Amino acid sequence: MNMPLNIDWQQILLHLFNFSILAGGLYLLLYRPVKNFMKKREAYYQSMDQQARQDRERASQLQKEYQARLDAVGDEIAQRRAAAQKELEQFRAQQIDAAQREAGEIVPRAQASARREHEKMLSAASQELADLAVTATEKIVLTAQGDPYELFLNLAEKGVSSDERAQ
Repeated sequence: MNMPLNIDWQQILLHLFNFSILAGGLYLLLYRPVKNFMKKREAYYQSMDQQARQDRERASQLQKEYQARLDAVGDEIAQRRAAAQKELEQFRAQQIDAAQREAGEIVPRAQASARREHEKMLSAASQELADLAVTATEKIVLTAQGDPYELFLNLAEKGVSSDERAQ
């Protein structure tokens, strides 16, 4: 059977069969492994992308959490600093009040002590003056030499102390 245009169906079918074997072999040997490799690679990069997104979300969540903690710690530090400042001011006020009370107690005592010392010195001085006057009068009366007033003045000018006069 000869066909027009010299077409041999048997040859066409054989070529078709060879082509299908070649296409099937290439599919099995090249296309399917490359396609599987590409799927695996795509899945790997998608999983990496997914992991990176999760990591970014976790990082941003941690950043917000840490920022909130930092803000809370900053507020707590500010509160503690304010409390410490207030406590310091109270302590200062107490110290100033205590110092003023102590000064209020010391000043009257010092004034009273100074008054006592002054009175003691005045009484000692007046006693000494009285002793001097008595001693001078005794010497004047005992010696009876001349005017007693002049003798008293002479003794006073010489600066005779009560110890010297007693001898």
